[in-house]
Formats: sequence, C-alpha cells, structure tokens
Amino acid sequence: MRRAPNDHAADERFLVAEDLHAGYGAGSVLHGVGFSVAEGEVCAVLGANGAGKTTLLRALCGMIRTTGKLRLGGIALPRRRPEAVARMGVAHVPEGRGTFAPLTVEENLRLGAYTRRDRTAISADLDRVFGYFPVLKQRRAQAAGSLSGGEQQMVAIGRALMSRPRLILLDEPSLGLAPLVTRELFQIVRAVNEEERTTMILVEQNAHLTLEFAHRAHVLETGRIVLSGSAQDIRADEQTARAYLGIGVK
Repeated sequence: MRRAPNDHAADERFLVAEDLHAGYGAGSVLHGVGFSVAEGEVCAVLGANGAGKTTLLRALCGMIRTTGKLRLGGIALPRRRPEAVARMGVAHVPEGRGTFAPLTVEENLRLGAYTRRDRTAISADLDRVFGYFPVLKQRRAQAAGSLSGGEQQMVAIGRALMSRPRLILLDEPSLGLAPLVTRELFQIVRAVNEEERTTMILVEQNAHLTLEFAHRAHVLETGRIVLSGSAQDIRADEQTARAYLGIGVK
C-alpha cells in the first residue's frame, strides 16, 4: 500500500487526473489531486465530511471549474460542459438521487437515454435495467416520488445505466437507507460492474462496506489524497482504518 498523495499512472489508464484543482467561486476545495482508475475498476473515494469527495465527482463531470489534467480514455475532460462530458460516457448519480417525482419510473429511466436515437436499443436497455432491478419493472407506471428511498436510488442508478456509460460516478448511494437495503443495492451495483465491466467511482461514508466492494481506494483529507492502495490492503490495515476512516478491522 502506498502512502503518497499522488497515484499517477501511464496513459493506458482509463481515467487519469493530474494536479487537479477545483472549487467554487474564489475558494479552492481540491489541491493538486492525482489518481488513476483502470477500465472496469471500482474505485472508492473515502474521507470525512468536507474532505472534498463530492467536489471531486463534480469536477470529473464538468459541473465546476477545474485546472490540471483530466483524461478519459486519452481524451481531455477539463473545461468541457457537463452535457459534453455526459456524451463522452460519464454518468453522474448525485447525492440525494435527483428523482423526478411526478414522472413515472419508466419515464425517469428513459430520461437517461435522452441523447440517444437508437429506439430499439433503448427498449432493450430498459429491459436490461429491469433485469437488475425487478421491483422497478413492477412499478414502471408508478410515480417515482411515491417509491421508497431505496427504490428511488435504484431509479437513479438505472437512469444512469440507460445512457450506456463508460464511467459511473456514485455519490453517497447509501444515504438515508437501511443497512439491509444498502447491502442489496451494493450487490446489484457489483453485478453491473462484473457483468458489464463498467468503471465506477464510488463516494461513500460507509467505509467498511465500501472497502468490501471496491478494487482500489483513495482517502481524501482537506482536498488532498493522503492514502491510496488496494481496498483489501486498506481494510486489512487496522491502524490505517482507525486513523483515516474511523473503523476497526472486523
């Protein structure tokens, strides 16, 4: 396990960030962040509230100003508009789910394919999403706002899948969910990653469960990466787990 603030890799890495700075207005939140993610990998980003985790995801999808180098599949991402980043295959599932409450479940899901024109493939992808989330098929004509919190999170993830993303950014998917619902949701997301090789970056407060699920992890502290390594190594190191994540090894 490496205890350096940078984890730069060669250009063959799928997502590469180098010396990334980002913030809001005149304030800076991220200070020279560097990391990389391999294609098909699940990368966890952990840290305390205010560490810059959500800001990092917003920087990756073009929602806020950034400086530094950021490449996806060898193509530069910084300074692109969010819709252009989305067309490059980046799907963002924000904290709070962002469900369109008055619309039906199916209408919410189809919104994820708004940039696509391949109607036959869209219908096939809708069936694919229902395969991952059978409860959504049962509720396809139901208003999304009437669903439980866990079901609304399924809608948010399913909507992201409808864009056929190369990279999914998940921001606190377990927020407000019961532990059993959270574990079920993580198992479905794991299945998506394993079956479709979709690259994922997962921001989570539930560090213990996240480290079971991810391949690699980076720990953010006040806008800087202070620890990088395999999720297994970070989880197994009791001193590290206690110092940076507030958890003990089980």
